Amino acid sequence: MGTGIKQADAGHVHSLEIMGLNRSLLGKEYDPQSYAVSAEATTAYARAYNEDNAWFLDADRPEGILAPPLFGAVTSWLSLMMVVTDTELNVDTLRLVHSRQDTRFFRPIIPGDTINSTAKIVAIEEQPGGESLAVDLHCCNQTGETVQRITFTAFIRDQGRRPRKRTAANETPDSEPLHRVSQTIDADQTFRYAKASGDHNPIHLDENVAKLAGLPGIIVHGLCTLAFASKAIIDNVCEKDPRRLKRLSAGFARPVLPGQTITTAIWPDTNAGSYRYETVNPNGRAVIRPGYAEVE
Repeated sequence: MGTGIKQADAGHVHSLEIMGLNRSLLGKEYDPQSYAVSAEATTAYARAYNEDNAWFLDADRPEGILAPPLFGAVTSWLSLMMVVTDTELNVDTLRLVHSRQDTRFFRPIIPGDTINSTAKIVAIEEQPGGESLAVDLHCCNQTGETVQRITFTAFIRDQGRRPRKRTAANETPDSEPLHRVSQTIDADQTFRYAKASGDHNPIHLDENVAKLAGLPGIIVHGLCTLAFASKAIIDNVCEKDPRRLKRLSAGFARPVLPGQTITTAIWPDTNAGSYRYETVNPNGRAVIRPGYAEVE
């Protein structure tokens, strides 16, 4: 996928042409996909990133349980895959890196819901070292109410895998954070998260495939890393009430490896109820930056 070959005859390749993303598909909207939400699926997802919040796990609560905020990525997974596997779009999945996720939360997802998600390609852009692809995922429940609006952005590296330029907007605040939370990624985290999320990309499960893709080995799903960061924010800024989280945005700066301990620092932003956060690896290098959250 992602490579076009011109041949003079059946036995000899005379030229190799690398094809980029098909820009004529910008604005394409795909057919809606449905997902039936079960308590088993939402609790499995919560446990896949070591969640212990009763809002997600205690079915005996008078209010019942909620799906974790990032479970919206599970309900919209089929819609996203329709885009990524669209042969006309020409995505080379081995060189695809999830670079950014921005989610707005309108209503909680609860067991018993049927979530209908619609995917639309909203941006295809040249970037240093490759191209970026942005997809809008509009998620509604069975009554037609919007529950989440997700913008998924991917970076497709070119053959040289040149690094992307970093901007001043990614700088860490100078002030002391309100909260600093450390969390350890388990050795089997990627396997548990793959099963709960439905994302079985082999770069998260197969050492050989990961190295073939130019990675040091199996890496943690970006959304799994973000789920850990969301827990740090909900526990410390939302007083463990996930309904208060209204927006969560993350730029994925570099991969996390199984067994690493990550640390999320949270700062107040300029507007009331808004926060900046950054998650770093054991070497102090950012794995999520910039990070932004809005809390009600």
